Amino acid sequence: MGIFSRIKTLVASNVNDLINKAEKPEKMLNQLLIDMNEQLIESKKAVAMAIADEKKLEREMQNQEAQAKEWERKAMLAVQAGKDDLAKEALLRKQEYEGALNEYRKQWEAQSNSVNQLKLSLRELQNKIDEAQRKKNLLIARAKRAEAQQKIQDTISSVSGNRSAFDAFDRMAQKVDQMEAQADAAKELEDLSSDSDLEKKFAELEKSDSTADMLLLELKEKMRALPEKS
Repeated sequence: MGIFSRIKTLVASNVNDLINKAEKPEKMLNQLLIDMNEQLIESKKAVAMAIADEKKLEREMQNQEAQAKEWERKAMLAVQAGKDDLAKEALLRKQEYEGALNEYRKQWEAQSNSVNQLKLSLRELQNKIDEAQRKKNLLIARAKRAEAQQKIQDTISSVSGNRSAFDAFDRMAQKVDQMEAQADAAKELEDLSSDSDLEKKFAELEKSDSTADMLLLELKEKMRALPEKS
């Protein structure tokens, strides 16, 4: 199993565990990002080690190539000196280094291809973490909105299920209606009483004025009937 496959399995395991235990989405998302960044750091270390191995193979390959060229130079030097046996020995050593060079080249090419693939995977992981970071705030906002809506719904359900509270409001409304009706009745009675007193006063006044007029008329009639004095 490759490094990124192990990381994928570990992250997936952590995600499922966090989701199952999640109470606060914001806390869960922050923890997820922390875990992902920690895995990114570990991935970078693994890729760095792979690159180091590639460089080491490349240096060893170059060393083998240099050694092969050196023994070829020595073989030429031996031929020039007329020492063919020594030239043959040098050529055999050159052949050994060229064989090793071919093996190192195969290993280096394979490692180089692996490093390139690891770099691509690392870049993809980095992009996904960046995308997760961008989505985090949006997901948190959605979670808070859903949480607020749930609280409102729970409150509505709680109040709707408590009929005694509504009955109490209905009874209080009836009591207030009754109080208002009693107040209106009392005012109406007070107004009627005031009107009655006022009418009574005017009646007495009218009666008083009428009696005085009658007495005055009677007096005048009486005076006209009296004989005039000479």
